[in-house]
Amino acid sequence: MKEYGLKSSKAGLESIGLQNVGEAYWNLTPAELVEHALTNKEGVLTDTGALMCDTGKFTGRSPKDKFIVKDGKTADKVWWGNVNIPFDPEKFDALHQKMLDYLSDKKVYVRDAYAGADKTYRLKLRVVNTQAWHNLFCYNMFLRPEKYKLENFEPSFTIINAPEFEADPEKDGTRQKNFAIINFSKNIILIGGTGYAGEMKKGIFSVLNFTLPSEHNVLSMHCSANMSEKGDGDTAIFFGLSGTGKTTLSADENRGLIGDDEHGWTDQGVFNFEGGCYAKTIDLTKEKEPQIFDAIKFGAIVENTRFVPGTRTVDYKNVSVTENTRTAYPIDHINNAVSPSIGGVPKNIFFLTCDAYGVLPPISKLNKGQAMYHFISGYTAKVAGTEAGVTEPQTVFSACFGAPFLPLHPTTYAEMLGKKMDEQKVNVWLVNTGWSGGPYGVGSRMKLKYTRAMISAALTGGLDEVGYRNHSIFGCAIPATCPGIPSEVLSPRETWKNDKGYYEMANKLAGEFNENFKKFEEFANEEIMAGAPKPNLKRG
Repeated sequence: MKEYGLKSSKAGLESIGLQNVGEAYWNLTPAELVEHALTNKEGVLTDTGALMCDTGKFTGRSPKDKFIVKDGKTADKVWWGNVNIPFDPEKFDALHQKMLDYLSDKKVYVRDAYAGADKTYRLKLRVVNTQAWHNLFCYNMFLRPEKYKLENFEPSFTIINAPEFEADPEKDGTRQKNFAIINFSKNIILIGGTGYAGEMKKGIFSVLNFTLPSEHNVLSMHCSANMSEKGDGDTAIFFGLSGTGKTTLSADENRGLIGDDEHGWTDQGVFNFEGGCYAKTIDLTKEKEPQIFDAIKFGAIVENTRFVPGTRTVDYKNVSVTENTRTAYPIDHINNAVSPSIGGVPKNIFFLTCDAYGVLPPISKLNKGQAMYHFISGYTAKVAGTEAGVTEPQTVFSACFGAPFLPLHPTTYAEMLGKKMDEQKVNVWLVNTGWSGGPYGVGSRMKLKYTRAMISAALTGGLDEVGYRNHSIFGCAIPATCPGIPSEVLSPRETWKNDKGYYEMANKLAGEFNENFKKFEEFANEEIMAGAPKPNLKRG
């Protein structure tokens, strides 16, 4: 076995059973990895110096092919079901050995990294890749140890990722030829049959979502976070599903970016799990998202994109491969990124929802029970015309705004949130970035300048001394006034100018919430259940 680069003297590949690879390239620099990727014909360079690569058959995660080994450590802790599919330990061992055998005499790229900016809780990670661009992805997305720490690095979790290796479902126990399997007892993730790089990122996120709450009393969160640049520890957290404005609203040139996707919340504050950003690029322009646009330079990766014909300029409107085009870059490509990626205790949390029914207030305050209920619900809506067959708004729920990555039951995370609200006196705001004055097709989308102004008011104390009234169905507290916002905008019922139509739609949405929540009721405490909306049919 030939080995190159900066290799740990304490834990080599033999520690995970890899003793016969042909060549092992350890902890190469971005420039070296780009050179390898180009030589291997894994990608091409764009005119900004970014590396453009394709992920092959899979242009996104494959949630039905993600498994967790069910054994003594996980059997009674994991929330088993469609999200967390059990895998037999013996089948795992056999598949693991098949992958090791497959990698014999192959060229691999090895990356030692951290997950978690807080040194107390960080995970020491090793990734073994067969493709150079995947190793560059890991350089970008995970935290990068100092060189002297690489010399004696000993990993606590390992990813083995070989897209070219495919499972035999009948023999190996997988659903298809592709798979991503987490073994919490052996601290290994096996990924095969898929070239989608995000499987590595979300695999480690799932690991932290299991270990941090259950072993360290740290709340893990699928959210973005920023903080005041004044040094006063004013940290804000933004939760939201796709299309709600999470990236846009947390990217504030007047505040420092802690991270855009994955964080932990300790007694001392918030820390980023990652060392980079993995952003969607569909319809990206410098005008709409200047920070992301400018971050796509040498060292960055763009996935599944295409060039403007006859140029090396990326055409971000081109969705011929997938609408899930993405870029991965180190967080220091963002000029206002906080280093290290750690903030103080949050003062404000924003649940962002794009309510296409047009019934939720543009901003409202949630009490503890309501916050836990809405956190578990994780609501947004699809609008008519976005998918074939969608002719009216459709509700979308994703527990804790990240259901695919939650090994534990959602109430576990919600109760931790409620406890932190009590201990650290945090405000939780429900922000509707969707429709007002009627549902999609009748009303209009909330103006971004209004949403920014309302979030700014919440952050600066502009909503501390105003009067509030409670919504008759959802119970959330609606501010009577907000600096810079016309008062009629704050009341969704008033914007409709049709009380009967408004309450019919509000009752319908409340019913959707309660129907979705039935699967959580068995584990939800009384305070969480008290936060549920209460349909008022007399008003419908």
